[in-house]
Amino acid sequence: MIRHLKVYGRRFGDALLPPTCTLCGGATMGALLCAPCTADLPWNTPACPGCALPAAQPVLCPACLHKPRAFDAAHAAFVLATPVQEGIHALKYQARFQQAALLGTAFASRVRARTEPLPTLLIPVPLHWRRQWSRGYNQSIELARVIGMELGIAVDATAAKRLRATPDQIGQSAAQRRKNLKDAFAVCPRVAGQHVALLDDVMTTGATLEELARACKAVGATTIEAWAIARQPLH
Repeated sequence: MIRHLKVYGRRFGDALLPPTCTLCGGATMGALLCAPCTADLPWNTPACPGCALPAAQPVLCPACLHKPRAFDAAHAAFVLATPVQEGIHALKYQARFQQAALLGTAFASRVRARTEPLPTLLIPVPLHWRRQWSRGYNQSIELARVIGMELGIAVDATAAKRLRATPDQIGQSAAQRRKNLKDAFAVCPRVAGQHVALLDDVMTTGATLEELARACKAVGATTIEAWAIARQPLH
């Protein structure tokens, strides 16, 4: 998944050869991945509809039954595993923007199959301005652009703002993550009355998406979904 995409095919003389699969190099019919590689991806099915944790059945897990999340539903296309994990890291830390096309397209293909109404607005999880300045981009915005275009959903990358820098969440417990993120976001009132999807690259405990969902509810969003490319399974 970390190989460069060949979306438009390869030229040989005057002929345009078929595109090749990003993973195995085999021929495809215009898609980014061949059918066998697509089937072999770590799809997150079935999963809990409340928090997107991998599950034996697509029903609410015990934790969501005991304490519902701040968002109304959650969807992650993949379990965080090879090769999706490498693709996310390549986008996030190496500026390999072709991964946004690959991951975003795959995510949209799974959401497109649902029967429920799609959200009317897609909001990528914001970075603090210092982190975004340092990195040069926000990987969630790059993913949102692809998903929004694929699904025909408006993307608003300025609707939410991270008010303060928060420590890196890697390795922290769910309680520590919640404490770090409390009141970390502000959301524009134009979100009021909308069915919103919040997009992050990875959902680990859900603390980031929950805190952003609370900020959306505070300004009057009617329905809030938590979307992530991949879900970290329980260890």
